[in-house]
Amino acid sequence: MKIRGIRATPINLRLEAPYGWVFGELDGFSQTIVEVETEDGLIGLGEAPTPAAAAIINDVLAQRLVGRDAFDIAGAEHVCLPFWTGVQSINDRTRIMAFGAIEMAFWDLRGKAWNQPLYQLLGGAVRKDIPFTDYFSLRGDGPTVKGETTPEEVADYCVELHETYGTTFFEGKFSTQDPKVSLRMVELIRRKLGDDAMIRIDSNQAYSLSTARRLARPLEDLGVRNWEDPVATIEEMRELRRHCSIPFSTHNIDIARAMDLKVPDAFVGNPTAHGGIGRMLRFVGACEHAGIDFWCYSGDSGIGSAAYLHLCAALGWIREPNQSLFRMQPTDITEEGPFSPRNNVVRVPEGPGLGITLSRENLAACHRDFTENGPCNKYHDPAEPGTYRRLPLN
Repeated sequence: MKIRGIRATPINLRLEAPYGWVFGELDGFSQTIVEVETEDGLIGLGEAPTPAAAAIINDVLAQRLVGRDAFDIAGAEHVCLPFWTGVQSINDRTRIMAFGAIEMAFWDLRGKAWNQPLYQLLGGAVRKDIPFTDYFSLRGDGPTVKGETTPEEVADYCVELHETYGTTFFEGKFSTQDPKVSLRMVELIRRKLGDDAMIRIDSNQAYSLSTARRLARPLEDLGVRNWEDPVATIEEMRELRRHCSIPFSTHNIDIARAMDLKVPDAFVGNPTAHGGIGRMLRFVGACEHAGIDFWCYSGDSGIGSAAYLHLCAALGWIREPNQSLFRMQPTDITEEGPFSPRNNVVRVPEGPGLGITLSRENLAACHRDFTENGPCNKYHDPAEPGTYRRLPLN
């Protein structure tokens, strides 16, 4: 399985309406789509959650990998990345994610070559219906969708998801400058959907420790299942634990610190952030040993999302629902996407490898958006354009 060529394409994947979060308003995500082609014509697909990976792949990593065996993942890492602690010590996360996207494509190639879905290569499925949350937030208006601008409209949106798709697992942004607005959202969702609804919240480090302490009791009373990044640091999270029984999660994948400080209770990750599927397998195994939960985050195209589905099918320790923005993504670069949860689950694809098919037309359109408009600006503050918010908000 000699590698003939590697192509990396930066894209914009727009949301149907921009949603509000800690730094302002976000109207989409910019990623890199990777295609690894072998000499016998197979193409493996991968995805990195940053457009900056495209240049690293096209200008550096591709030249190192062409002509090598696509099955030799260890050898590929050896020529693409320095020793692991070395690459982490300089915070070179983009290079790690760039290689992780290529490594994902290598796994897709294995499945296609052996005519097996990825989950079979990972040891088989412990589940095939993969749980996901639906997302909520205050949202602005999109090209064809009216957003939710009040807590009451957000709660009604969640009710509509429940009635239309059977959703009972929800996660949403809890990061308004006035935390009472976010608290009102959660109160109304709980009131309208009852105790059976799972509600998780994500503050993206919005609040000071003192504000988070004040919020802890009412959020506990509302039965919040998990609170992601309530405060700025893991050390502050440890202090908040003294006042709050709600489990905490974070995107900061430092498992050694988590074991030492006894927080967070869960990591929310992405295969490429770990350097690929193989390294994520090892990381989730370490989480199981440490008793720390793990689930996948949101915002990827159907390629990255398919990788999540197969990993969650094969790894019994990923017990909690993954995050999902599927409902807010009107288009995808795969023929099958975007995925659509029904009754809180998405079925793992059964085709070879990742089990999805690249849409050349959609890929070209999303790449054209990127080249014409630049990457999506997730730090846009509609209240003060041209400035950046400072944390904590309160």
